[in-house]
Amino acid sequence: MKEYDIAVIGGGPAGMMAAMAASKTSKVILLEKNPSLGRKLLLTGGGRCNITNNKPVKKLLNSFDNKNFLKHSFYTLSNEKLLSFFQDNGLNFIEEDDNRIFPETEKSGDVLEVISDNLKDVVISYNYEVTSITDNFVINGEIKADKVIVATGGITYPHTGCSPKNYFLTSQPITDIKYGLVPLITKKDLSDIAGVTLYDVVISYKKVKVKGNVLISHVGLTGPGIINISNEISKSISYNLLDENPDVNVEIAIDLCSGLTREDLKEKFSLDFQHKGKTMIKNYLKLFLTNKFIDFFLDEIGLDGETQLSRINKKSKNALIENLKRFTFEINGFNENLAKVTIGGIDLSNVNPKTIESTLIPNLYFAGEILDLHGPTGGYNLKIAFSTGYLAGLSAGKK
Repeated sequence: MKEYDIAVIGGGPAGMMAAMAASKTSKVILLEKNPSLGRKLLLTGGGRCNITNNKPVKKLLNSFDNKNFLKHSFYTLSNEKLLSFFQDNGLNFIEEDDNRIFPETEKSGDVLEVISDNLKDVVISYNYEVTSITDNFVINGEIKADKVIVATGGITYPHTGCSPKNYFLTSQPITDIKYGLVPLITKKDLSDIAGVTLYDVVISYKKVKVKGNVLISHVGLTGPGIINISNEISKSISYNLLDENPDVNVEIAIDLCSGLTREDLKEKFSLDFQHKGKTMIKNYLKLFLTNKFIDFFLDEIGLDGETQLSRINKKSKNALIENLKRFTFEINGFNENLAKVTIGGIDLSNVNPKTIESTLIPNLYFAGEILDLHGPTGGYNLKIAFSTGYLAGLSAGKK
């Protein structure tokens, strides 16, 4: 039986970072189900790898439900330390809108290459699927470790090696498992306006509001604004993907004119409808809406696009204002194949945030998406993976 100080299960961003950190002081083996490392890392940021979000730590933490749990790991591997590591290895970065950080080369493969080059002291076993871990850390009956770090990810992108089975490799309690950062399927067929983008709108679901672009797809809605609010929708529905598929039946509202209040629109309409009375409403709405969306919008509220402004009555004018400020869509599903993260995982109440070690099973650690941690789109989730992986590796590597 082969023996190691530490066995890391899972060669994604969290597992690789954990193995790298632990290998500074310990004999480490990294067990990867696939024939290569970092398959999901290569997919992130559309293949460009949105490696982190560069907001100040306090502001960054406020973007997460479990900010108190993440605090220690985020300070242990700060953005400055993370980016310096890559820069010291010859990879520089660019910062885009909303503090998103990408490699200067815009290639996720270059990020993976730097990490892989720093795993030279780690024994890597490819095409190795872990099916059992005993209480004394014997893996598959053939590898013995003093400590184990589980970094097997969530359930999204199953072709990268993620599997529901991984939640049961240990006896650690888990929360409900749900889709996160997932496009929404609408009850109404939107294929005729697929490809239309609604820019800088505000999406509302219950008391939650998210600002961002919305892209209309053949089956529903996607884009950054929708992807982020999908987390709130998913969390509000009672389901567990380990047992059942979600029954989605909710409504979202989109403020198509977030820069104007209802009063602003009322005043503008009063003036414009008087002075531009011969203008057809479909042409007038170009001031507020994307051209290709106008006909759909007018059809939904029952107004003929060729009606002149001077002929629009008070009831129709109020309907225009109300729908510009609150245009609703009925949502009846998640586009599950495109979910970016998993909501739920290892219950954090049984994990020490200062070490990422189980409080139930000594010398058992977790990192990354296997934990009940998730954030919005924009580099937040890779930040979780790298920081928790690094802290788990450091903690396990202490003698």
